[in-house]
Amino acid sequence: MTEGIRARGPRSSSVKSLPLILDIEDFKGDFSFDALFGNLVNDLLPSFLEEEADSGDGHGNIAGIDGLSNGHLRSQPDASRLSQMSSAPFFPEVDGLLSLFKDACKELVDLRKQVDGRLNTLKKEVSTQDAKHRKTLTEIEKGVDGLFESFARLDGRISSVGQTAAKIGDHLQSADAQRETASQTIELIKYLMEFNGSPGDLMELSALFSDDSRVAEAASIAQKLRSFAEEDIGRQTAGTAAGNATPGRGLEVAVANLQDYCNELENRLLSRFDAASQRRDLSTMSECAKILSQFNRGTSAMQHYVATRPMFIDVEVMNSDIRLVLGDHGSQPSPSNVARGLSSLYKEITDTVRKEAATITAVFPAPNEVMAILVQRVLEQRVTGILDKILVKPSLMSPPPVQEGGLLLYLRMLAVAYERTQELAKDLRAVGCGDLDVEDLTESLFSSHKDEYPEHEQASLKQLYQAKVEELRAESQQGSESSGTIGRSRGASVSSSQQQISVTVVTEFVRWNEEAISRCTLFSPQPATLAAYVKAIFTCLLDQVSIYITEGLERARDGLSEAAVLRERFVLGTSVSRRVAAAAASAAEAAAAAGESSFKSFMVAVQRCGSSVAIYFANSISRLLLPVDGAHAASCEEMSTALSKAEAAAYKGLQQCIETVMAEVERLLSSEQKAIDYKLPDDAIAHDHRPTNACIRLDKLLLTHWQKFTFNPSGGLQLKRDINVYGDLVKSFSTPSVDEKFDLMGIIANVFIVAPESLSSLSTLFEGSPSIRADAQRFIQLREDYKSAKLATRLSSLWPSLS
Repeated sequence: MTEGIRARGPRSSSVKSLPLILDIEDFKGDFSFDALFGNLVNDLLPSFLEEEADSGDGHGNIAGIDGLSNGHLRSQPDASRLSQMSSAPFFPEVDGLLSLFKDACKELVDLRKQVDGRLNTLKKEVSTQDAKHRKTLTEIEKGVDGLFESFARLDGRISSVGQTAAKIGDHLQSADAQRETASQTIELIKYLMEFNGSPGDLMELSALFSDDSRVAEAASIAQKLRSFAEEDIGRQTAGTAAGNATPGRGLEVAVANLQDYCNELENRLLSRFDAASQRRDLSTMSECAKILSQFNRGTSAMQHYVATRPMFIDVEVMNSDIRLVLGDHGSQPSPSNVARGLSSLYKEITDTVRKEAATITAVFPAPNEVMAILVQRVLEQRVTGILDKILVKPSLMSPPPVQEGGLLLYLRMLAVAYERTQELAKDLRAVGCGDLDVEDLTESLFSSHKDEYPEHEQASLKQLYQAKVEELRAESQQGSESSGTIGRSRGASVSSSQQQISVTVVTEFVRWNEEAISRCTLFSPQPATLAAYVKAIFTCLLDQVSIYITEGLERARDGLSEAAVLRERFVLGTSVSRRVAAAAASAAEAAAAAGESSFKSFMVAVQRCGSSVAIYFANSISRLLLPVDGAHAASCEEMSTALSKAEAAAYKGLQQCIETVMAEVERLLSSEQKAIDYKLPDDAIAHDHRPTNACIRLDKLLLTHWQKFTFNPSGGLQLKRDINVYGDLVKSFSTPSVDEKFDLMGIIANVFIVAPESLSSLSTLFEGSPSIRADAQRFIQLREDYKSAKLATRLSSLWPSLS
């Protein structure tokens, strides 16, 4: 039943007369209930549809079907047709379908029974087969276990046989190696006997030792023979030392002949190597180098190759190096030119070594060893040759003069050469130099210079200082000669033309030391050594600044001392002639001019000294000492000592300045203050508002000076005016205590201005200060009307000390 289950037999109007035949096979494969029921009713439903189609037109039939398909009857407009349909059965095939379904159900039940029967039969058969299968598997498992046991026994036997075979193979391999060794030993003994003939006789050797195509083999055998013979001689020597009997003649002749042959073979290979090198035949060079590596690890070949490089044997190369660095013959080289020359030379050396490195890598079996030899030769021969020309160590006992560069030129050359050579070492390390410690070797090139470097640096600083002092002295002498006549004509001191302290000079001292410390840092990277060097050099700077400042202050003090001598020389008594007094006054003016000049000179020196010390400390601490660990603390005590010396010299000079000022004030007050300055006419005060010529700044001297005069009211106003001018000048110094004294002087001056009867009103102004009251009492006595107004009696009640 390929298309579905269908009824079999002739179709008839009666459903019961159509038995349904179903087959179990029809339910296999692609079974479908839809197809089953469709095929059951297809024989009945088509006849019903055909009858409906014959009874009416197609539309009515379709309408009727549509009505059935929806489960409802649609209304028909034709009443006769409606009545006809109501009298006949609406679905006459229902009975047939029911009968068909019942028959199908019965047959399906029968078919199910058949299927169940067949399933039971199959279950029994499967159970029987399963039991047989299990039995068979059990028997197979037993057989497999037995087979595994057999395989295990077989594997054990195979393993035993394999171990036995391996032992046999090892024995065979060992026996073969021993046979091969014995064979080689026999061959070596034959060759050794050839060499153990007459001393120096190499004519009867085998062809192996003379065939150029077999030199590699000959070299290998010769080395083995040498080792064998030397071991034999060593054993004989040890046996003799142990007291054993000395054997017969040994292999000394063989060793000597072998040595001669190896030397001859090595020379032959070196000649071939040189010939190939001239042709740039790298393959032949590599072959020779490989063979030569058997002779003392190829050291002779390596050294021979390096020694034959043009830069080591061409004299013109060395001359070119000297011209490149030092310039034309006879010219004085400068550090900057030498630096440029060394940079160019070292770049050319680096490029040459880089090219050689490519050849060495392609030729030698151990290129690193060759590069080490090459770089060492470059530094020890070519670099050392040019350094010897540049760095000629000067003598400390008789150093070259400053005009020719002095010690500083040598030190600058040394720094430039050292720095550029260090850069060369780094470049060579980058190119490759094997295990050579190129940095340490570079340091050794400068060891003789670095050993005495601190002494040369200190000597250079001292030489520079001495040259600078001589230069300043010469300039001062020239200035003295050009202005000496004019200065003496005006009565000026000779010392006024001496050199003054210059901040520029101290700055130059600091610059020298900065340069020196930069070289210390370059030569001594180790902190401890660097700190020691910096301290030594800084001590030079400290001494230079200290001596320069102290001597400058002492020179300025000399002018003050000369001025003091001039003042003392022209001090006269009161009873002298007018002519002598005039001459003394003229000389006193000259002494005063010298004092004024020396005072100005010393104050300028003090000001420059302060600026110099400030510059010195600022640069020393921040730029010289602090960057170096351990140098600052070690130098603080020396700095303090040097500063104390300068302060002591400045203090002595300032004391002399005060004495000079006081002497000049006294001279001016004595010479310029006239007796009538404070006894002016009453109408003179309205026409002259200027201070007197004797107006100066000092308190006690002024008070003593004014007590030499007598004052009227107009003179009191003049004094008041002088005091105000004095006060204005003093206030510019911003000294409150001095300002207060001049304010009190202005108050005291009022005793000359007020009327006699008003003096009692001033007494309250002096009550707070006994010293001011005493000064006021003395000044009242200077009034012109002191006796005529009987002020002593009037004031006795106010100030009993006047009575």
